[in-house]
Amino acid sequence: MRTREGGRIVDEAAVIARVRAGEPEAYAELVRAHTGLALRAAAALGAGADAEDVVQQAFFKAYCSLGRFRDGAAFKPWLLSIVANETRNTVRTAVRQRTLAGREAALVEAEPLIPESADPAAAALEVERRTALLTALEGLGEDHRLVVTYRYLLEMDESETAQALGWPRGTVKSRLNRALRKLGRLLPDFEPREGAADSGGSGGSGNSGGSESLDGRPGRGGLRGRKARGGGDERE
Repeated sequence: MRTREGGRIVDEAAVIARVRAGEPEAYAELVRAHTGLALRAAAALGAGADAEDVVQQAFFKAYCSLGRFRDGAAFKPWLLSIVANETRNTVRTAVRQRTLAGREAALVEAEPLIPESADPAAAALEVERRTALLTALEGLGEDHRLVVTYRYLLEMDESETAQALGWPRGTVKSRLNRALRKLGRLLPDFEPREGAADSGGSGGSGNSGGSESLDGRPGRGGLRGRKARGGGDERE
């Protein structure tokens, strides 16, 4: 698997092979490539002010577990599953829930998703939409909040989401459908963008997101301003 670090492509498999061969300093390439996303994940999942500590601990645990990392697997969803576990442990140990305002601020501070060159009006609308989405996510159960966060806030495809959460792809698809129906009632002005579905996924309303990101840029999934349809079974 390859990922982009700044302006260059990082061959994750090659880097992991170098670390396993006795070149631990090579691991820094993976850290640089994935720190922004890991911070966004920790912040979105509720780590708040502890997001940096959570991410540092997650990278350390991932490094210690590289010997068990499956050859050919994608590093990003594997890392984010560790970030998610560390976030849960941190929040549970502290016995506190992060406020929506704190979570939104931490998410934006972790890695801004809106380029400085963006039109100010469009940027303001994007911030408003993301804040509205985070508000609505507070009304979902943990599993539904997780699947929406990974698919839309972190822009991961269905396969990566399944790996990161440790769920079968069918479970990701069904829980995402239910979560989106709930969001349709909590957030009636938003629904997934229609577009090309994930490879291997089936069609249908709201099954696997669309082909654009939350702010309208090309991506794997997103939400747009439009009345969403509610209804459907709400059980897990």
